[in-house]
Amino acid sequence: MPNPRLLLLTLIAAGGAMAQTPAPPVSITVDQAIQEAIHNNLGLVAEKLNIPLAEARLITARLRPNPVLTVDGDYLDILGTGFSTANGAGPAEAAIRADFVIERGKKRENRIAVAELGKSVAELSVLNTLRGVILDVENAFVDVLLAKETLALAQENLKALNAIVEVNTNRVRTGDLAQVELVRSRLAALQFQNAARQAEFRLHSVRHKLQVVMGRKEFEHGFTVQGDMRKDQDLIDIRPLRDLAQKLRPDLKSIQQDQARSAADLRLQIAQGKVDYTVGSIFHRQQSPTGTGSSLGFYLSVPIPVFNRNQGEIERARLEHQQLEARINALRASIAAEVEISYEQYSTSRNMVESLEKDMLQQAREVRNTTEYSYRRGEASLIEFLDAQRAYNDTIQSYNEARADYARSLYQIDSISGKAVNP
Repeated sequence: MPNPRLLLLTLIAAGGAMAQTPAPPVSITVDQAIQEAIHNNLGLVAEKLNIPLAEARLITARLRPNPVLTVDGDYLDILGTGFSTANGAGPAEAAIRADFVIERGKKRENRIAVAELGKSVAELSVLNTLRGVILDVENAFVDVLLAKETLALAQENLKALNAIVEVNTNRVRTGDLAQVELVRSRLAALQFQNAARQAEFRLHSVRHKLQVVMGRKEFEHGFTVQGDMRKDQDLIDIRPLRDLAQKLRPDLKSIQQDQARSAADLRLQIAQGKVDYTVGSIFHRQQSPTGTGSSLGFYLSVPIPVFNRNQGEIERARLEHQQLEARINALRASIAAEVEISYEQYSTSRNMVESLEKDMLQQAREVRNTTEYSYRRGEASLIEFLDAQRAYNDTIQSYNEARADYARSLYQIDSISGKAVNP
């Protein structure tokens, strides 16, 4: 299992954009594959951009309303009428006015609280996406390991059949074997050759899939993996696993934080229903034929909440809060079911591996070797040898697949419990 603290530190260092990484290695371990996916996986890169977006919303939430400056010129003699005591026109006036909005109900504090909780939701969503990416990389890595072992087994079988074909060719030359028996062995060798080619194609496919999950845009044809399939010796107890999943899962934490955000949003919408005061001051300068004068005025503007008291947004926030509570309960039930299912998969695959190692592997190998020895001495038929060879092949392949299922179940448990992204 990769070090989760290292994963989180790497995720933070990666930031919101794709990091500049050196040339990718040709042969990698599962930890290296995960680190590369953290930097380059396109889905994760896009998700990480939600954090700076949330920070931008937080900047907006902290802003205060701008004051309004008004410059006024009135009764100006632009048309040339002229102002005098005789016509009584004017006097010309110039004014400068400033208005300030006084927010009530702690609107700014509530905006900041909503934005901060929104940022926390974004960070937890990134962790949950990271959890999925890690599991995808680990499963793809196991697929490559399984495909490599399948190819190795197919090549081993083909080598054994080619050796039999060579022996039969010599026996036909010396007259110890019928020609039809040689043809049958060659047909069997061709079947194993086709199986080897299919295994090779499968290996190429899963290697490309792993590189896609890692975020590589250009595929490395010589790319391969190194390491063994994960096989923990200690038994896993399901009881602490249930508690861990309910405490550590980032998707559950994200919805819980989103519910806290909706509660803050409800407080904000209630505050939005309270009217704000606008206070202002104006300076007047008058110019008349008989003299000039200056004056100062003050204003107070208060909306009358007769119709709009923000009722719709308040009700929307209240219902959203209730909806998130239902989602939390649904996710808790889903997590509990996932834990039970993954633990059953773990138990079944572990028992399968132990059973194959204890009862079948050695027997299948001994039967295959004994039958091959007997066939070379002419004491067994080709059909008996091919049956033993196929039984051995099926047993080894079943064992490899069981080991792969066991490794996947261990990674699945880490992912479902949230341990993969929580130090």
